[in-house]
Amino acid sequence: MHQPTLSYTIGDRLYLNITDRCTLECAFCPKHNGSSQVHHYDLTLDRRPEPDEIIAEIDDPARYDEVVFCGYGEPTLRLKVLLQVAHYIKANGGHVRINTDGLANLVNKRNVLPELGECADALSVSLNAQDEAVYQRHCRPAISGSYQAMLDFLTLAPEYVADVTATAIDGLEGVDIAACAMLAEQRGVKFRRRELDVVG
Repeated sequence: MHQPTLSYTIGDRLYLNITDRCTLECAFCPKHNGSSQVHHYDLTLDRRPEPDEIIAEIDDPARYDEVVFCGYGEPTLRLKVLLQVAHYIKANGGHVRINTDGLANLVNKRNVLPELGECADALSVSLNAQDEAVYQRHCRPAISGSYQAMLDFLTLAPEYVADVTATAIDGLEGVDIAACAMLAEQRGVKFRRRELDVVG
């Protein structure tokens, strides 16, 4: 019987895999290219785990450089679960980072950043493109207006979370890394260039 991987380590970080659902269908995502592997971990989920199951996977939050919500799907799609687990991590001395597509406000139809700010030390937001046309081509969002919603989220995020980084992948056709970095700078957030097919 398949035992789902709810947590996995890369270096000194612990990653939490809390959902397989996503707001995007990125052409570059391993999930859409027939792979469920990240490093040597199989992240396939046959169901969505409960908060206590996820917490049971965290031996000691304080022993890791950070505990990262980043698995096979978009963690903010399970906002209540994410918040519950993140508060547990913080209460036990851990450092929380959330890797997100930045569409939580669009999906929830309200600003969820105040809630994330109570339990997240850092946000890593997938900017992915310097304009909507390139974003649509590579990220294939399910909801219209996603690109602007992500930019709005990125603009608001520093008001609630101290450490915010926008990311984009170098190597995707049409993605202008310098222009992406400029978009991040204009919003007062850091920028990190990622490499295609390099995870973690």
